[in-house]
Amino acid sequence: MTNRFLVQNLFGIEGLDIAWYGAIIAFGIIIGVWLAGREAERQGIKGEMIFDFLIIVLPLAIIGARAYYVIFEWANYVDNPMRIFAIREGGLAIYGGVIGGFIGALIFAKINRFPLLRLTDIVVPSLILGQAIGRWGNFVNQEAFGNLVTNPNLQFFPYAVFIERLGEWHQATFFYESMWNLCIFAVLIYFRKRTKFTGQLLATYFMGYGLGRFWIEGLRTDSLYLIPGLRVSQAFSLILIIIGILMFVFRKKLFKEHLEYEGKYRMDRSPK
Repeated sequence: MTNRFLVQNLFGIEGLDIAWYGAIIAFGIIIGVWLAGREAERQGIKGEMIFDFLIIVLPLAIIGARAYYVIFEWANYVDNPMRIFAIREGGLAIYGGVIGGFIGALIFAKINRFPLLRLTDIVVPSLILGQAIGRWGNFVNQEAFGNLVTNPNLQFFPYAVFIERLGEWHQATFFYESMWNLCIFAVLIYFRKRTKFTGQLLATYFMGYGLGRFWIEGLRTDSLYLIPGLRVSQAFSLILIIIGILMFVFRKKLFKEHLEYEGKYRMDRSPK
């Protein structure tokens, strides 16, 4: 089994470790920021906007990811509420991070008077790419896997993954989602120069990610349940799919074609 720490006893300090999972997420953030910065500049927006945006959105995304998990697993924390802050033990939900990130986008757009949907269209390809990369942290931690695979002919990666602590092969659902997300990323990159209305990439993300997550979540063994037979992430996925469809259907009534921006992050295109 791959050791879950990239570096142990950093600087010789016992317990000061760098986890592979954290390193993978950090890599995803770096790539995402670079990509969003390039897209912003392509649209005549200063790349520094993405760094200012990250300062607001990253803490809220982490808080959202943790809060989402704790709320639906409250029975595990009610007797010891201080464990809520023990993030090192695990328990961050992607959908909670997306909700927290969207709240951060609302705040940033309001403060800077930047068109919200234009902002989401700039950053959503980075979001789905980050999700694709981040899923490999689940591989290192041997989590977010699917159903038991007992057929020896199917006990191979990437269909299945061997879970050391269980001594069993399970469906590699983390891999399924990573590849699905990469496909959505490719679709968003293709359409980013061909959008018909502001918010189109966000709507595409809602439908694409929601559809894939609904299917893949049904294969997982560690899901949070809303009611028997319906997992929390599946319910949220259905909501995203419906919102995405409605955004396309009513785009002419709800959204302007392309919103301009004249604020402080606009690049100076005047001749020198």
